[in-house]
Amino acid sequence: MAAAISIQGLTKKYVDVLQKQEIVAVNNLNLEVEEGEIFGFLGRNGAGKTTTIKMLLGLIFPTAGDATILGKPMGDNNVKRELAYLPEETYFYDSMTGREILDFYASLFRIPEPEKSRRVKICLEKVRLQPEAWDRNIRGYSKGMRQRTGIAQALINDPKVLFLDEPTSGLDPIAHAELRDIVASLKDEGKTVFLSSHQLADVEIICSRVAIIHRGKLLKVGKIKDLVAGESTEIIVQGKELNNGTLDKLKTIAPIEDHGPDTYRLSPDDDEKVTAIIDIVRGVKAKVISLVPHKRTLEDVFVETVRKEGV
Repeated sequence: MAAAISIQGLTKKYVDVLQKQEIVAVNNLNLEVEEGEIFGFLGRNGAGKTTTIKMLLGLIFPTAGDATILGKPMGDNNVKRELAYLPEETYFYDSMTGREILDFYASLFRIPEPEKSRRVKICLEKVRLQPEAWDRNIRGYSKGMRQRTGIAQALINDPKVLFLDEPTSGLDPIAHAELRDIVASLKDEGKTVFLSSHQLADVEIICSRVAIIHRGKLLKVGKIKDLVAGESTEIIVQGKELNNGTLDKLKTIAPIEDHGPDTYRLSPDDDEKVTAIIDIVRGVKAKVISLVPHKRTLEDVFVETVRKEGV
């Protein structure tokens, strides 16, 4: 399948005048996003996610490297008509209504009537904004209603590629689930979605592949089903007998954490280690309180990956 986004060595450096030092926001990023996929772009705050998106959109210029979107150079005016961007914080004119906002953005794309009015209606319906709110001022909208309006305006030009930055952040559970489903439905329309989010459970549900970036550097990229493959087991053990040198043996087998007075939690990653831990604990007459299989999640993968680099 063709690449909707192809990034080669993309780098962005800033100079901190006060600290008199160079800051590398994005460091030699190489990445490809296929057409028609929902791609998760993950990282902590300040990891370089938004900087990367702004470079791809041509809003800021890279220090080095290059990228193409739909086969054309990033920032190309012709390709911009095929793109959409929803920032983490949406900013609208509060005196305008939801319908007027979409009409305004449709006019920027020079969409003529009656097609313009048709698209405005379709987009408002698609994001499930209540019809009675279409002609109310934005200032009276809730966070969820503003986010729905933001996604609607991102869809007004029928884009081929959408860049969404935290589209479900700060929403109540119902609005959160509905907007997540709306984003997931874009794949059925053949659109490519570049999704930056801290909502890892959402990403695991709707994305096919993800990339993890930390301090501007790409750490990991792959299919979610491959990244979360395998299971670990949580074992809770208890007993004063464990303090007699036994803990040191257990630490060589699996990570161990305090879990209360003379109680410890271990997380072995294969069956042989589980058996070894149980044998050692029973050998010193201590107790195995619980043994619970644990399916790896995207959050587990993210935390493990970032911690290896130093938080």
